[in-house]
Amino acid sequence: MSKIFVSDSLKITLDKLGSTAYTKMSFPVHCGMYNEIETKNFVFHFNLNGEILRAKGKGREWPHPHEWLKRTQGNDWVYYSTGGYTGVFEATGEYYLPNLQYPTNSILGGHPFAQEEIVHISGSWHPMLKELQEQRDDLPDDFGRFLEDVIYHNPGALEQKAQQLRETIGGRISVLPPDARHVDYNFIPLTISEGCLYKCTFCKVKNGTVFREKTREDICGQIQRLKQLYGRDLINYNSLFLGEHDALQARSDLIIYSITEAYKELGLGDSHTPGSNTFLFGSVTSLLNAPEKFFQQLEEFPGMTYINIGLESADQETLDKIGKPITESQVRDAFNRSQDINDRYSSIEITANFIMDDKLPSNHYKKILELIREQQPYVKPKGSIYFSPLTFDQPSRSRLFEFNRLKIMSKLPTYLYIIQRF
Repeated sequence: MSKIFVSDSLKITLDKLGSTAYTKMSFPVHCGMYNEIETKNFVFHFNLNGEILRAKGKGREWPHPHEWLKRTQGNDWVYYSTGGYTGVFEATGEYYLPNLQYPTNSILGGHPFAQEEIVHISGSWHPMLKELQEQRDDLPDDFGRFLEDVIYHNPGALEQKAQQLRETIGGRISVLPPDARHVDYNFIPLTISEGCLYKCTFCKVKNGTVFREKTREDICGQIQRLKQLYGRDLINYNSLFLGEHDALQARSDLIIYSITEAYKELGLGDSHTPGSNTFLFGSVTSLLNAPEKFFQQLEEFPGMTYINIGLESADQETLDKIGKPITESQVRDAFNRSQDINDRYSSIEITANFIMDDKLPSNHYKKILELIREQQPYVKPKGSIYFSPLTFDQPSRSRLFEFNRLKIMSKLPTYLYIIQRF
């Protein structure tokens, strides 16, 4: 039950229960339980640990009443814009476009962090809250303690906690699976392996670490530290991300063990948001080598499992050009296996990434369309295809036009992949 305090200039709501489902709507839908401070000019949301979660302005200077700032678990600010609702949902599968403060591959969006009001809130939210301290004596005890708690969690404290989180999982995760958009990237990260197999020359987001699995002891230690770090706010999480760049390459028994232990210890099945999800990356090699029994075991877990595979291209000339050390035949085999798995398992979805650029060989798009159009007997609701522009931080009308053409022709759900970090 929520508790509310109201004065002439301030409204505080504790334990406010938002939506119980991640729903794709053209107006803001905030999931789980959170706390809220509303003044005449601003609205702030905090998680159950007293850490700032979201913020927006209420005045004319704020770009749109449905647009929000969100602070991520990695302590980045993301501005969610409507994009005027023009093509954003068709391009990304979401009604809101994430605008990031660091370079990414997005070919949509503007520069909201150049706007004064957005810069003001993202940079000065803590001094704004401290101004409320003079009302501390007028607040009932619960509300006064809450105000003290949110002021205690200043920018320095939040960055320190984000650093603790990175140290727990072995470093900053440079890229997240696009399927995590289904839960607005609200998941618990658990690193079960490091590095990737291929070291493709085109890739800007993965590291040069040689692939290796974590031990069960390391994974259990991570889970216990994560449990402490997330604290009271664990109740708001129903999803797990298994890192790093190719968790599917880990032994299948280690993956199953990691999911089982994480769900048991972190209580992901008991969230305020019912249902559960597991996200991980895979490669062509790891998908082709994964035993059938592994997918049968995944199917027995509650909730959904999303595995995102970097195919990049089905054209050998393109694969060679981008330095991906696999063959066109392997890409086709991996794509076909992903379709077979998607058809046979209801709670597993294999999605795939392809690259976009103005200077790729002529057969690149042709051979992709052979897979996602000619080879498909009918339109499918499952097995999303994501296109990732190679060039970072350079909006391009020509690439957007090319994407729209591919989306119209595809018989699989097709979206842009906007790369975000953790």
